[in-house]
Amino acid sequence: MTSLAQSAPRRLGRAVTRVMDRIENAEVLDRVAGPVSGAVNRFVPAGAFRDLLHGVPIGHPAHPLLVQVPLGAWLSTVILDHVPGGRLPSTVLAGVGTAAALPAAAAGILDWAKTHQQQQRVGLVHWASNTMAVGFFAASFVQRVRGRRVSATLLAELGLASATAGGFLGGHLAYRQAVGSNHDERVPFVLPDEWYAVGPIDEVPDRRMTRRIVDAVPVLVYRVGDRVWAIADECSHLAGPLSDGDLVDEPDAGPCVTCPWHGSEFSLTDGAVVHGPATSPQHVLRTRVRDGQLEVSAAG
Repeated sequence: MTSLAQSAPRRLGRAVTRVMDRIENAEVLDRVAGPVSGAVNRFVPAGAFRDLLHGVPIGHPAHPLLVQVPLGAWLSTVILDHVPGGRLPSTVLAGVGTAAALPAAAAGILDWAKTHQQQQRVGLVHWASNTMAVGFFAASFVQRVRGRRVSATLLAELGLASATAGGFLGGHLAYRQAVGSNHDERVPFVLPDEWYAVGPIDEVPDRRMTRRIVDAVPVLVYRVGDRVWAIADECSHLAGPLSDGDLVDEPDAGPCVTCPWHGSEFSLTDGAVVHGPATSPQHVLRTRVRDGQLEVSAAG
């Protein structure tokens, strides 16, 4: 009996993993994900509005923060449906949750449109589950206003089940597929507080970004005469190679680099995010030249 009880979680875990693997590799979803993500990227260009919904001003994705309101309101709705005197507050919360789902969805769609193919497949199913949840709770709100409590309660429960499935898929995106994670976070831990040799300064091209490996860490190096900048080369968004991107000069940020994968833009001076989808800054390395050798340090 004990052995069977212990194996049940393992069987469940394997079954869930198989389902997620099938979603990640379901190429049929590309027929929808590709055109939709392309349309989102065309009609919502880079700029202050997009950066706001990505979460650039707060330093991490806004979508996980925004979803707390609809999820909390919807869960409270279902609970209050079974509490005496909960009729009016559950109606209000059903409406509040449905309305709050719109900005949360907008932020999530913009994040999703700047992800890799397998991430977009899971994200599409995540989106579909949450869209069903919004539909169920919107219908539940209408039924509440019309005084049809039984159908309103059932619709709310179906909506919460859909939102729960969507939340699980969102967790898979964030924790298994690392969407929204900071891919630059490891740099100061891999490069302890010391100086590392990059190579002869004369071999660093002038006014051209180059990629150098410093103790297994890819580093972008950019030199203008005697001035040298160095930042982590793997984009904090999804680890794209920044040294393969474009160099731009921003009036307020100085020399900047644009990631070739999803268009995130960073200042070479301080690593700050100029434009998303990245929300975490790039780690900046200090530079110095000793005896003709360029050295870098990840120490703050």
